[in-house]
Amino acid sequence: MTTPLLSVRNLTTEFHLPDGKVARALEDVSFDVLPGQTVGLVGESGCGKTTTLMSVMRLLPASGRITSGRALFQGRDLLQLSEPQMRAVRWKEMAIVFQGAMNALNPVMKVGDQIREAIELHNLMDRDAAEKRVGELLEMVGIQRARRDQYPHQYSGGMRQRAMIAMALACSPDLLFADEPTTALDVMIQAQVLQLLKEIQKELGLAIVMVTHDLGVVAEVCDSVVVMYGGKVAEYGTADAIYNAPQHPYTRRLLASFPDLNRPGDTLASIPGTPPRLTDLPTGCRFHPRCDVKVEACETVSPPMLETEPGHYAACHLCQGREARFS
Repeated sequence: MTTPLLSVRNLTTEFHLPDGKVARALEDVSFDVLPGQTVGLVGESGCGKTTTLMSVMRLLPASGRITSGRALFQGRDLLQLSEPQMRAVRWKEMAIVFQGAMNALNPVMKVGDQIREAIELHNLMDRDAAEKRVGELLEMVGIQRARRDQYPHQYSGGMRQRAMIAMALACSPDLLFADEPTTALDVMIQAQVLQLLKEIQKELGLAIVMVTHDLGVVAEVCDSVVVMYGGKVAEYGTADAIYNAPQHPYTRRLLASFPDLNRPGDTLASIPGTPPRLTDLPTGCRFHPRCDVKVEACETVSPPMLETEPGHYAACHLCQGREARFS
């Protein structure tokens, strides 16, 4: 069996709010990322997708606290590293494309200088070699070298997203986190960015963890899928299993709310109600207030994560399988 590049186990993260309340953003989140694999984190806004990335990267704001869990990356627990040790890992071994490339670039720095800065901060090469690397990276993502001296406002939205990808690849990481990489882009540019990521992944052997709410994106690029709800994993498995044999009621409702070109006449479903507030989470299954197939136990007992078939996991009282013991 292939050894995972990243193993997240029982990750729990809380935010301490100014009014004294505690928001439990993540609870017992577990999943694996294999070398060269693309894993999608999906779910409604506020379910914990971005917080998962920021927890693993150790980029939480001051109010955030990782209270338990492990994030084993190439055998090291990232949650136990000192901040100087973690800085050496970021960008050089794992990197992130932040959500909203429109605002992620420094507006008063030339794009090429921003990419070169990422290289020089890690002392990977001298200035001349770094400058050559900037040109190579820009061409890799489909931007002409001559545009390295332009400012972000001179780039289109799609070009800025490509520049952010180039910056993330500057230090040749093994793992790339992509947080909503197609947000605010039109459909044609979205397709181009996704195709670019697939080509770069194939060329460099990257593993990618992609946060998205777009189930079409997941179907297009992901090997495995983590479905999140209320800060917990509702279902986890291969993309094929999730799409063709969803086990959790939330996953089924998500899929039913997304248009299927093979069934153009189908009426799209909706999920009644709203996601739970993280400062006032429901007892039992977090989805039960919105679930149309709940049973009595759902309201009081948190369902265990069950392996319903090899490699396919779901946390639902209606599922049949053996309890998963993530090691």
